[in-house]
Amino acid sequence: MPTPEIARSRAAGGLSGRYKWELVLLMFFAQFLNQGDRQIYNAVLPLLKVDLGLSDVQLGLVVTAFTIVFSVCVPFAGYCGDFVSRKWIVVTSLLVFSLGTLCTGFSSGLIMLILFRSVATGVGEAFYFPAANALIGQYHTSTRAMAMSFHQTSQYVGVVASSWVAGWLGQEYGWRAAFYFFGGLGLVLAVVIAVRVRNERRDAVLQPAAPRQPVAAPEAPVRPGEVLRGVLRVPTMYFLSAAYGGMVFVFIGYMTWMPTFLHEKFSLSVKSAAVNAVLAHFIFAFLGVLIGGRLSDHFAPRRPAIRLEMSGLGLLLGVPFIACLGFADSMTGVTIAMAGFGLCRGFFDSNLFAIPFEVVRGRYISSATGLMICCAFFIGSTSPMILGYMKQHVNLGLGISALALMYFLGGVSLFVARFRFFARDRAKAQDGSAPVGEPVPLH
Repeated sequence: MPTPEIARSRAAGGLSGRYKWELVLLMFFAQFLNQGDRQIYNAVLPLLKVDLGLSDVQLGLVVTAFTIVFSVCVPFAGYCGDFVSRKWIVVTSLLVFSLGTLCTGFSSGLIMLILFRSVATGVGEAFYFPAANALIGQYHTSTRAMAMSFHQTSQYVGVVASSWVAGWLGQEYGWRAAFYFFGGLGLVLAVVIAVRVRNERRDAVLQPAAPRQPVAAPEAPVRPGEVLRGVLRVPTMYFLSAAYGGMVFVFIGYMTWMPTFLHEKFSLSVKSAAVNAVLAHFIFAFLGVLIGGRLSDHFAPRRPAIRLEMSGLGLLLGVPFIACLGFADSMTGVTIAMAGFGLCRGFFDSNLFAIPFEVVRGRYISSATGLMICCAFFIGSTSPMILGYMKQHVNLGLGISALALMYFLGGVSLFVARFRFFARDRAKAQDGSAPVGEPVPLH
C-alpha cells in the first residue's frame, strides 16, 4: 500500500497534467479581455471624436499616455511576479483594468479619458502579462511554446471580437456602452480566476520530485539588484527588446488608426471599419502563431536558436505587406496586405516570450519579461500621436506604410543577436542553474 506521501505525489502529478491546460484556458480568457479592452477605444474612435469634440492629436495622446503608463509600471509588475503570488497579481490586475474600462464610459473630456483610460487601465493591464506568462511557464516545459502560443491567440480573438462588439454597441447604443459591457465582463472573470487558479506556494509542496531526487525548496525572493544584474548582463535581451519595441510601435499605430483609415478612405461604417481592420490580420496571425509554436517546439531540442530565427524571419517577411497597407487602392488589396502582415506577425509572436527562457535564469523570468515589455512599449508609445499628427498635417496612408521601417530594424536586431550573442547567453543561463527548459522555481 503506498504511503501518504507517495499517494499525494501521484495525485499531484495527475492533477498538474490536467491543471496546466486548465490554467492556460483561464489565462486565455484573461488575456482576451486584457487585449480586447484596448481595442474598444480604437473601434469607437470616430464616434468618440465627434461626441467629445477632440482633435486627432488629442485622440492619439490618450493612447500614447496609456502606453507610457503601461511601460513605466510593467517592470515593477515583472519584479513582483518573481516573489508575490502570481495568482493574486493576475486577479488584482483584472479588477483594476476592468474598473478602469468601466469608468472610461463615464468620461466627458480629455482629462477623464486620460485618467481612466490611460492611468487606471494602463496600470491594471501592466501587471497582468509578466505574472501570467511566468505562471504558464511553471507548468509547461516541453510544451512551453505551444502553451504560450495558445495564450497569445487570445489576443487575436479578443481584438477581433471586441472590435465587432464595440463597433456594434457604439452604432446602436453609443460609444459608452462598449466600455460598460467589457468592464463588467472583466469583473466577473476576476472572481472566476480567484476561485479556480491554485496558489503556487501550495503547488511547490505538492509537485512530485524527479526519481531519486528530493523536492527542491522554494528559493528566497530575489532582490532588485540581483534581478538587474541577472537580466541586464544578457545582450540577447537588449536586441530582443529592441525588436519587440519595433513590433509594438507598428502594432499600436496600426490598431489605433487602421479602423479610422478604412472608415475615411473606403467610406465604411464604424462597425465595418473596426471589424475589417482586424479580421484578416488576426485570422492569419492565429494560424501563424500556432504553426510557429508547434514548429519551434519540435526543432528547439536540436536547434535552440530556432526561436530567434523564426521571430526574426517573421518581422522581415512582414515588411512588404506593411508597406502596401497605406497605398492599396481597393479593400481587396488592403485585405491581402493585412492577412500577410498577420501571418508574419504570428511567427514572431509564437516565440517572443519563449526566448527569454533560453537565455535568462528561471528565477528572473517574470522580471525579464517585465523589463522587455517596458522597453518595447516605451519605444512604441509615440506611434499613435505621430500617426495622428501625420493624419492631420500630411497623410495617414503614408504614415501607416512607413511603419514597415520599424519591422525591418527589428528583424535585423534579432539576427544580430542570433549570430553574436545567443549561444553565449544560453550557456551562461545554464551555468549554475537548472537546465534551460526545466520548470522554474514555484513560489
